Amino acid sequence: MKFGDIPVGQATGAILAHSLRVGDETFKKGRTLSDSDVSALVAAGFQSVMGVQLESGDIDENTAAARIAASVAGESVTLTTARTGRCNITATERGVVVLDPEGIDSLNLIDESVTLSTIAPFTAVEAGDMVATVKIITFGVAEAVIAQCETAAQASAPLVRVASYGPKKIGLIQTILPVLRQKVIDKATSVTRARVAALGGSLIDDIHCGHKAEDVAASLKKLQSAECDIALVLGASAIADRRDVIPAAVEQCGGTVEHLGMPVDPGNLMMLATMGKMHVLGIPGSARSPRLHGFDWVL
Repeated sequence: MKFGDIPVGQATGAILAHSLRVGDETFKKGRTLSDSDVSALVAAGFQSVMGVQLESGDIDENTAAARIAASVAGESVTLTTARTGRCNITATERGVVVLDPEGIDSLNLIDESVTLSTIAPFTAVEAGDMVATVKIITFGVAEAVIAQCETAAQASAPLVRVASYGPKKIGLIQTILPVLRQKVIDKATSVTRARVAALGGSLIDDIHCGHKAEDVAASLKKLQSAECDIALVLGASAIADRRDVIPAAVEQCGGTVEHLGMPVDPGNLMMLATMGKMHVLGIPGSARSPRLHGFDWVL
């Protein structure tokens, strides 16, 4: 690829590097100059223009962007038409963005003319949201560079995909203590229902029980019998130890407490557990608020 000052008489087929005002018209950068464009430049008094001339083995920026975007795209995403060296990758379904960071880094280190940028991993997206973009920095790229990028992408494909939400059945258990007001319980139900619906799931039960291990265990067994995929346990009092009420209830049911605590605030006091095929999430009182919470990421 040649870049530099090009005599107007030799500029047919060149790609304009900078926008120019030519008579009453603006020639925007990236424009491929035609014979009539050159005539207009001559008439306007231009002696030369700053531009790019692709050589044998070069690929224009739009073709390059489209090829690389196609090589990195996985499930539940689609590509926009490449323009100005940019091809966007957008979601086709609601879900969370799943990336291969090492693969993306490897691709971005191949050549400075090629960039793949993304939104944060595990971001929740709607259909139509942009999740990544391929931008070609220069007006053309060597075919060998594009081929190297495609090979790198396919080695660990897909680099960019959306994991769509499944229609999960979710049950909510709220433990009750005398200090807990009814409006607080009702708010927790409505907020949780909205959270679940936003992820494509359905809240099939909202059980209220005493804040005792045996009561929580009975409620968990009820949700398990209903073939819930996920049981959410919102305690009237937050989990303080693996021997506390909610973890003890899981173990009474033959389940396993996988982890207690999470390095996310709000959401530090979450519990992750399993009972057979059913996931059990012990969630802290702060999850009664609709604001972004560590619980949202886990759910």
